[in-house]
Amino acid sequence: MTTAETTEQDVVGDTMTLTEHLAELRTRIIRSMLAVTIGAIAIIAFYDDVLGFLAQPYEDLCRRKDEGFCPPPGEFLNAFSPTEGISVRIRVGMYGGIIVALPVILWQIWRFVVPALEAKEKKYAIPFVLSSVILFCAGGTLAYLSVDQALEFLIGWSGEGVNEVFGVEKYVSLVGLMIFAFGIGFLLPVLLVFLQLVGVVTPRVLLGAWRYAIVGIFILAALITPSGDPPTLLTLAAPMIVLYFVAILIGWVAARGKLRRSAA
Repeated sequence: MTTAETTEQDVVGDTMTLTEHLAELRTRIIRSMLAVTIGAIAIIAFYDDVLGFLAQPYEDLCRRKDEGFCPPPGEFLNAFSPTEGISVRIRVGMYGGIIVALPVILWQIWRFVVPALEAKEKKYAIPFVLSSVILFCAGGTLAYLSVDQALEFLIGWSGEGVNEVFGVEKYVSLVGLMIFAFGIGFLLPVLLVFLQLVGVVTPRVLLGAWRYAIVGIFILAALITPSGDPPTLLTLAAPMIVLYFVAILIGWVAARGKLRRSAA
C-alpha cells in the first residue's frame, strides 16, 4: 500500500469518526428536547398551580409591607396584551420543562462525553448527574427564597408616587431567570471537580488562584443575576465562593486517594 493510499484512508476514517460524533450529538440533543417537551406539557397541565407558586414570594412581600407598597390584593400581576396570557403559559412550560428534564439532559451530556474518557473516569457518571441535580435544585431554591428581597429592593428604588404594576410575563421571566442563574452558578463545583479528576487542573492551582476566583465569581454573579440588585448578587456570590473551596477540598481528597492507590 502506498503512502498516498494510507493517508487517504486515514482521512476517510477521521471523516467517518467525525460523522459518527455528529450523529451521536444529534441523538443526544433529540432525546434532551423530547424530555423537555414532555416536562413542559406536564407543567402546562398544572399551569395555575405553578403560577401561584411563582407569585407567592411577591404576595408574601405585599402582605408584610404597608398599604400602598403594592397594588391591591388580587391585582398583583397583570396582562397588558391579549397574547400575553398564552406567551406566559408557554414560557412557564419551557422553564419548568427544562428543570423537570434536567436529569435526562445531564445524563445525555455525560453519555456524549464518556467516549473521550478513560475507563476509570466513566464511573463518575451517576455522582456527576446526581450532584448536578442536587446543586441545581439547591441554587433554584435559594433563588426562589430570594425573590422577595430582590423585589423589595427594586420597588424601594422606584421612587415615591410611582405605582408599581407588574406584568405577569415580566415577573415570570424575572423569577425563571433567577432560578436558572442560581442553579447554573451552583454547578460551578461540579465542573471544577470534574476538571480536577481528569487532570486538567490541580487543587494546588485552584487554591493559588483563590483571589482571582473570588473576583471572577462576583463578576459572573453580576452578569447572570437578572435583577442586578446587590442583595441578590451577594446571595448568589457568597455560596459560590464557599462551593469553590469545597470543590478544591474534594479534588484534594480524590488526588490523595489516587496517590495511595498508586503507591499500593
